[in-house]
Amino acid sequence: MLRAFLSKLALSSVPCALCSLPSALLVVLAGVAVLSAGSRKQVFVGVITDDMCATKAGHAAMRMGSNDAECTNACVDAHGSFYVLYDGKTAYTLSDQKAPQQFAGRKVRVTGTLDPKGTTILVDSIVAR
Repeated sequence: MLRAFLSKLALSSVPCALCSLPSALLVVLAGVAVLSAGSRKQVFVGVITDDMCATKAGHAAMRMGSNDAECTNACVDAHGSFYVLYDGKTAYTLSDQKAPQQFAGRKVRVTGTLDPKGTTILVDSIVAR
């Protein structure tokens, strides 16, 4: 199959180490390449908040504290909300639900890997901006 593809490209005289591999192994290698390409570390910038306030009317409507940080932590502690990174458009769930507490209500840079669905960041680090 690969040799036929190479011949169409007029490269049939080029030696091909992959041509002798079983096709099942080639499929596995291709799958690994696709999966690893989609799981690169990225830097995301936004505000640490909770999923209820990020997707609804905001902290002013919830009134769970005197400022955004208090409201965020109260929503997580008392209402089962989750810490998220909100970039102004999208609320990304954070895999680490302990580290964001100290950054609640603050603008941060989160380094991590976005899951295939594009909704959760596998957090490597969080740094205040």
